[in-house]
Amino acid sequence: MSQGLRASPQSPGLSFLNNRGFRRLDDLRQVEAKYPALLFKQQLTAFLEKMYGMIRDNLKKEISPLLGLCIQVPRTSRASLVKGRSQANAVAQQALIAHWQSIVKRLNNYLTIMKTNFVPPFLVRKVFTQIFSFINVQLFNSLLLRRECCSFSNGEYVKSGLSELEQWCVETTEEYVGSAWDELKHIRQAVGFLVLHQKPKKTLNEITKELCPTLSIQQLYRISTMYWDDKYGTHSVSSEVISTMKVMMTEDSNNAVSSSFLLDDDSSIPFSVDDISKSMQQVDITDIDPPLLVRENSGFSFLLPRSE
Repeated sequence: MSQGLRASPQSPGLSFLNNRGFRRLDDLRQVEAKYPALLFKQQLTAFLEKMYGMIRDNLKKEISPLLGLCIQVPRTSRASLVKGRSQANAVAQQALIAHWQSIVKRLNNYLTIMKTNFVPPFLVRKVFTQIFSFINVQLFNSLLLRRECCSFSNGEYVKSGLSELEQWCVETTEEYVGSAWDELKHIRQAVGFLVLHQKPKKTLNEITKELCPTLSIQQLYRISTMYWDDKYGTHSVSSEVISTMKVMMTEDSNNAVSSSFLLDDDSSIPFSVDDISKSMQQVDITDIDPPLLVRENSGFSFLLPRSE
């Protein structure tokens, strides 16, 4: 590259292809470029990681205020839903789902921006996977920390909102969302427990193996003991199940098992440079016009591999 910049326009061996400034690799003397290449790779990696983190964190900031509105049914709307008035119920449902639709709108905005700027689908999937993990952590932790959120009607509210996110994943396709929907398994299972009828008839084995296999005993105990039904008057799990949970938590504490029931948000960079290089599509450089500044410099040329 440096030789090309120093080369004279009349230098022999300068072979322009289609006036694009390309020449064969064997036209130039090979230069050892291992160190500058590695340095450039490190700088490019740092730049990419910084840009990725900015995109992800900016989207988190935009949806955080909305998540606070999506975890609990507003009191006025809850009253309408409990009374069961059909017209008031429909209006309340539309107003409630608006917060979730605002989240979907922001997801679409970022998807459009990344597509427009040719962000590889591999990185788009990583962004949305971490965003859905963030949504899972925020909603699930709020549920476990606030008893008013552990109600039957609130479970219905969050469940309807999660269906909006599921529909968005289906419409966006797996190419861009990957396994993002699976990141919501904690809040999905917790909500499934809240809206479950006949909880007292469920055994602990059914709860831990079939209904909520992802949740820990500490998390299940907290949801079970905070549950209340403002709509149908149903009860939580049986006292026998609660007692068994207590015994299991005592055993866990004796075995130095973590007693924390809250989830942690993962803000790490979820990919490596090798992951990106493997996901990139092959590009034929001869099909790309160099920038005007490069084309105007007759001494500049891109190196092409030797033809066999």
